[in-house]
Amino acid sequence: MSEPIKARATSAPWWNGVEILFRQGNSFGVSIQMEEKPAGVMVEPTVRISINEAQTLMDDLWNCGLRPTEGTGSAGAMKAVESHVNDLRKIAFKALDIPYA
Repeated sequence: MSEPIKARATSAPWWNGVEILFRQGNSFGVSIQMEEKPAGVMVEPTVRISINEAQTLMDDLWNCGLRPTEGTGSAGAMKAVESHVNDLRKIAFKALDIPYA
């Protein structure tokens, strides 16, 4: 059985991006070749990685400064908490008869 594909990412501030390296044992991903396919044809994924490797890639991307888009993941949860706190603030101010801006 072949070794699993490992994916790592590192920040590349010199061109405002991220570099991703794929490795399998002593073999390294060199380039991606694009190939046109007719509409409706089943296409295999470009690469498959394990959940553990995906987590490593996600952690690396986080370390590069990337965060989930607002509305998903922890960013979305934080937005919901902020909204809830705002609602509670309005209720408290109204109950205490304090003007709320």
